[in-house]
Amino acid sequence: MVAKRQGISPQGIIVGSTPTHISMTPKEFIEKRLNDLKSEKSELNLKSDQELADFIFKTVMSKKFRKFAVTPEYLSTIHFAIQNSIENNLPIKFIFPFGGYKLWRLEETPEADWAELFTLMYYVKWLKPIAQVYKPGVWFDFSSDDIIVERMNNIPKSDTEKYSKSFNMVINFLQKYIPENIKFTMTPVSLRYTPEEFEEDLKNKLEVMQKEIGGLPVLNDRSKHTIEMNVRLKPGQDQDPLWREKTELLHQAYYTISRRRAYNRAKDKIITFCNKMASCVPVGTTKTSIAKFWVGVGALKKTNDDFIEYILSPSQLESSKFTKEEISIKGLDSKNFKTIRIIE
Repeated sequence: MVAKRQGISPQGIIVGSTPTHISMTPKEFIEKRLNDLKSEKSELNLKSDQELADFIFKTVMSKKFRKFAVTPEYLSTIHFAIQNSIENNLPIKFIFPFGGYKLWRLEETPEADWAELFTLMYYVKWLKPIAQVYKPGVWFDFSSDDIIVERMNNIPKSDTEKYSKSFNMVINFLQKYIPENIKFTMTPVSLRYTPEEFEEDLKNKLEVMQKEIGGLPVLNDRSKHTIEMNVRLKPGQDQDPLWREKTELLHQAYYTISRRRAYNRAKDKIITFCNKMASCVPVGTTKTSIAKFWVGVGALKKTNDDFIEYILSPSQLESSKFTKEEISIKGLDSKNFKTIRIIE
């Protein structure tokens, strides 16, 4: 009798023997993804600064990562930022303005969770080709608006401080897995001001904004819902029928304060965001998500022998079915990294 020859089918099943099926665990999947971020030598031979600039621009604009089109008027800013960095032998600078807190409605609040880690990993994968060909690399700065969160959303300063500490923990954890010339930072707007300077600037911008719009902003249902989701109401605050409009006025005025605007909109920086803005590169937060990482949570969805990373918004959390699995990855020691959601 001839023995039946064993082989491996494309599905990973041993043919001619008892079928086996080996699935990757969430821990193994995440660790594999982390190790895949490590630097590799590029085989590209870019012979001039112009070829280098063209390659960097092509990488920044990659349709593989970009979720929406970049407005034509912003393209010149991207070109300028790249050329300026190359001419001065500086990192390509990216700026990501964000809330600097974890949405109070989430059980993960006030600390960062898998959403922040998955987002950072996604941005490394996006920008890694630049680091491989350009020695100064990339500086990606998250510009935190935590200075206004306590007043606008009623989030305690102690919570934004905990978020900042946990976000920086994720940055530091990730550093050992990524090219040395990719640097992430988190820079609070408060570093640009003394408390007195901030109050004076905000007061002036509120007065200007009220004059420009003739009082309070007019809100549609979607804007009202967004405000209601983000603001943790104080007792009696909703007795004022205009509380939403007053919150939005503060929001709009804050966005125009001088030192925040000058820092975030510096011509040598490329503004990045997760969804549509007039002047930015909109790249989402993972391959599958555009939800903001600070108002969402990270989750995995099983697919064959693998997983896909998701950032779930509050509405997606409500409509999704998931289980939680215990997980432990050395270096991720805070409470939100002890379990992970698995979407069913």
